[in-house]
Amino acid sequence: MSIYVGNLSYEVTRKDLEQILSKYGTVNRVQLSLETEIYDMKAVFFVEMATDAQEEATIRALNGAEWRGSCLTVDKAHMDEEQNLSGRGITGHFN
Repeated sequence: MSIYVGNLSYEVTRKDLEQILSKYGTVNRVQLSLETEIYDMKAVFFVEMATDAQEEATIRALNGAEWRGSCLTVDKAHMDEEQNLSGRGITGHFN
C-alpha cells in the first residue's frame, strides 16, 4: 500500500515531508507527481512507509491537519494513480 499526500505547497521539500511523516513510522519511498507540478497549484506526493499500520496511523493523524498553511489531504493511494506515475515521478529513498 502507498499513501497519497496532497494539497502541499511546492515549497515543501521531500526532506520536510519525510520529517513530519517519520513521526508515524519509517518512510521507505517518496514520489512526487510530475503531473501536479505542471497542472495544479499544490504538490502531490505518494509515500510508502515500512508497514501498513504505519501508513494507517499517518492517514488518521494527518488527513485534514493544517501544516505550513495548507490543510493536508492524506489517504490511501489508488492503484491507477500509482501506475500512472510509474516512470514519470521522482523517487527518493530514505533509510
